[in-house]
Amino acid sequence: MSRTLFALSLFTLVSGSALAQGTPIRIGEINSYKAQPAFLEPYRKGWELAQEEVNRAGGINGRPLETVFRDDNANPSDAVRAAEELLTREKVALLSGTFLSNIGLAVGDFARQRRVLFVASEPLSDKITWGNGNAYTFRLRASTYMQTSMLVPEAAKLNKKRWGIVYPNYEYGQSAANSFKKLLIAAQPAGGVEFVEQAPPLGKIDAGAVVQALIDARVDAVFNVTFGTDLQKFVREGNTRGLFKDRPVVSLLSGEPEYLDPLKEETPSGWIVTGYPWQFVDTPEHKAFRDAYLAKYKDHPRLGSVVGYATVKSIAAMLKKANSTDVAKMQAAMKNLAVDSPFGRITWRAQDNQSTMGAFVGRLAQKDGRGIMVDWRYVDGKSVQPTDDEVKRLRRAP
Repeated sequence: MSRTLFALSLFTLVSGSALAQGTPIRIGEINSYKAQPAFLEPYRKGWELAQEEVNRAGGINGRPLETVFRDDNANPSDAVRAAEELLTREKVALLSGTFLSNIGLAVGDFARQRRVLFVASEPLSDKITWGNGNAYTFRLRASTYMQTSMLVPEAAKLNKKRWGIVYPNYEYGQSAANSFKKLLIAAQPAGGVEFVEQAPPLGKIDAGAVVQALIDARVDAVFNVTFGTDLQKFVREGNTRGLFKDRPVVSLLSGEPEYLDPLKEETPSGWIVTGYPWQFVDTPEHKAFRDAYLAKYKDHPRLGSVVGYATVKSIAAMLKKANSTDVAKMQAAMKNLAVDSPFGRITWRAQDNQSTMGAFVGRLAQKDGRGIMVDWRYVDGKSVQPTDDEVKRLRRAP
């Protein structure tokens, strides 16, 4: 290399390093880290990987990203207190995060009242961007309506009349159950459908009683919305008591590694699920993400990893576009913002502040004593979102 080129390269490296040494842009991140570690430990790893990449590339117009993390103790009141503290004491430019839907709604309402931007990464309730949607709240993940819309065509093909629905009795579970009933009735009007519901408290399922109630009710098929330890208990009792023998199951989230990996040899074969077959997705964008994640953490990504990573990349893209931390300018920058994610290009829709991130649909199977997804396909979120007219009817808040 010539001396001139060497000097130019050195100048570029030094300048690039200096670009990320300005005043940090602070993000306030609120989540149920202690209560939901299966999802949120990988989420934070994905978050930190993306933040490192952004800052290594020069930050946001010369300013590095910095995140102030807070645990909400799985409590909406604690989450709102954390949000207030992040704004007043930590001087964050925007809020992000939340896992449980009731907490996402509480922080979204706080954002509306305080007129601060809130990027809701994970809460799935339809109300986040529709019924309780507001101009300050934006959501990354596909909602319960969107993911249920991916599953209902498969459920309708089964042509079963009497469906058992099992869901945790809080906002997410209620939202998913309502979407499933509405969409299946519309998809299967000729034969008609009936529903038998079991709604245990989150984290406190009496799985034996729930499974036996479904057996006694003689359901023809099951729609499951439980996750985490509730799912493990439900699967164990269902296997033991024969609930899943010759009875199809359609299940939300059960193909996500966070919830699938712990099932191991108990994984029920044939369930139709949404999830994330991380080891099989070989698109260039996903392979680059997976390789970087494996190199940094010596562990495979979970769906939480993707969500954390894509949230930071979205915030970074918004801040670069806005070239400001002024709330109105950040709001404007989020409208129709296009972002490259591990699942491909996503767009943050202007009409409802909902991103078009999709999900994978497939079936559960076992391989070498572990659960995997087979026969999977990626469903783009934009294909299962309401029309503009429906959005206008659904969104009430200013």
